[in-house]
Amino acid sequence: MIETVKHLIGSGGPSGFGSRSTADHVTVNCDLRSLTAIITGATSGIGAETARVLAKRGARLVIPARSLKTAEETKSRILSEFPDAEIIVMHLDLSSLASVRRFVDDFESLHLPLNILINNAGKYAHKHAISEDGVEMTFATNYLGHFLLTKLLLKNMIETAAQTGVQGRIVNVTSVIHSWFSGDMLQYLADISRNNRSYDATRAYALSKLANVLHTIELSRILHKIDANVTANCVHPGIVRTRLTRDREGLITDLVFFLTSKLLKSVPQAAATTCYVATSPRLRNVCGKYFADCNEARTSKLGSCNVKAQRLWTASELLVSPASCTPHLYQTFKYSLTNDAICKSQAL
Repeated sequence: MIETVKHLIGSGGPSGFGSRSTADHVTVNCDLRSLTAIITGATSGIGAETARVLAKRGARLVIPARSLKTAEETKSRILSEFPDAEIIVMHLDLSSLASVRRFVDDFESLHLPLNILINNAGKYAHKHAISEDGVEMTFATNYLGHFLLTKLLLKNMIETAAQTGVQGRIVNVTSVIHSWFSGDMLQYLADISRNNRSYDATRAYALSKLANVLHTIELSRILHKIDANVTANCVHPGIVRTRLTRDREGLITDLVFFLTSKLLKSVPQAAATTCYVATSPRLRNVCGKYFADCNEARTSKLGSCNVKAQRLWTASELLVSPASCTPHLYQTFKYSLTNDAICKSQAL
């Protein structure tokens, strides 16, 4: 109740910011002119505002997108406001592991540094679908694609931080809805990746957002172990009506948003926490944390479980392995579910 009241009145927390702070507001003293940032899902909604504000502060932007036309339109909008901004548009379909690998190869061919990686893209799919890699589409897009993207870009980020002395930042955009998931993550994923009989759109979305949180936990542990000057944190941007709900338009959705309108954020407000965690000097060396309304917050019980995080990490390594193939996907899940030794995995 107290947290809800604070949210409604926009009360600032220890950071000095709160639910009514905007991305412009939280970055007002940031100079990003020497930094390069990759932002997924930057063609609309929260991602587009994040890109606009980071460009305003001087960052070189790389905008990956499935539609190059839409990405070019986003680039044009930003350039119309900030003509000196440097923006690179590249193709990426996060639901395809092959596309993720091609994107990283193309990005590395540019020989650019990488300071900030914002894994923002998100999908809420009412209809059940399977990716070309045999994984349920929401999980493939929201989590697994980002897992591989981060894995493949991490070497560049570590080297950039070592060469420049500027700490790298990885920001995973999750949701408070991660707390709605209960049960065995990998078993449910195995079930919905084989058929649609047990598929529920909201539960699948909650699963993917919980995976984002657990990814952050294990990634931060690994970064600390290898003494990398890179941090990883995750954020809940808040509830905002963006294109994420485009598959759920209708009377019920409209009614829910009307009744909860006092809790909704504007897009500039929703982008604030992402921008704050990606840029704030106050968060130097802060790693493995969950933020909401620009302040550290608590995850669900499942979202703070190190064993679950390690278990998911190892299953994810198996799923993105080039040796993995769709016909053996369920065996991958089964192995992850039954082999206790995977919780001790330290693999990157």
